Amino acid sequence: MNEHAALAVDFGGTSIKIGVTRGVEIIDKAESLPTQAYDSPEAIMEAMCDTLRGLKEKHPDVAAVGLGMPGWVDFGKGVLYQLTNVPVWNHEVPVREVMERELALPVVLDNDANAMGYAEWKRGAGRGLESLCCLTLGTGIGGCIVINDRMLRGRRVSAAELGQTSICYNGRVGTFGNRGAIEEYIGNNEMAADAVARYAAAGIAKTAADCTPYKLELAARSGDAIAARVYTDFAEKLACLIMNMMYAFVPEAFIIGGGVAKAGDLLFAPMERALKEQLFPVHAEDLRLLPAQFGADSGMIGAGLMAADYAAGKLL
Repeated sequence: MNEHAALAVDFGGTSIKIGVTRGVEIIDKAESLPTQAYDSPEAIMEAMCDTLRGLKEKHPDVAAVGLGMPGWVDFGKGVLYQLTNVPVWNHEVPVREVMERELALPVVLDNDANAMGYAEWKRGAGRGLESLCCLTLGTGIGGCIVINDRMLRGRRVSAAELGQTSICYNGRVGTFGNRGAIEEYIGNNEMAADAVARYAAAGIAKTAADCTPYKLELAARSGDAIAARVYTDFAEKLACLIMNMMYAFVPEAFIIGGGVAKAGDLLFAPMERALKEQLFPVHAEDLRLLPAQFGADSGMIGAGLMAADYAAGKLL
């Protein structure tokens, strides 16, 4: 397949990863930029453009630029209104306009979860499906919804903020005052806090650093009942979100990304059990729960695929 090369940006709260993609292959990577080192959106964009220009010189065949950025993104206008976990980016910035002028290339800007979802939908675990829901689990929960072979963007391009949906009408308060927001219960930090509290109740001293998803997975597989229970409870809460989405729009599959998804059966087996107990049988029988295929590279691959498809006139 003769595919366009693209410049791709995967923007995180700690670091900004920038590279060159062709299809699902990352053919070059620049040194990551430290997200919190800049004092304004303009300084962040200037640093990104400097790095992107260097890659463009090395790869003059790149056809477009793709950016996956957390926060409220207007895909149609190419505007980023607010950037999650980056306090200096708290107002509307016309990212596409600025970067197209600086780089002399077409630019595609989208939410980072949509970039991850695009990679999985087009080339990954969801390839060939007409409807799916991608969930990326980390500090928060990002979502991407595909219905009838089109990405759902919603009014004001703000759909699929699934981490803000409620699993308890009088529960913990989310970022926007919404009670029971699920990412207040099953982010990485919440998982660690839950584990620390459970160990403390059993007379075992642990820190949050001892209770990352990976370390809890290792402990659970070694017979640690507390770590296993943390994973089961996490899975049951996630199943609640998936149940709600199933009754809302009945996708063919849910694709789960993020570090916790690497736990395999520790996460997926209790999640499947919980769903079978709560779903109408017709909904449950064909449902697929799938781990994301591209892992930590999904954001960059998705941003690059979006850019390449835009250059080829295929981006919906």
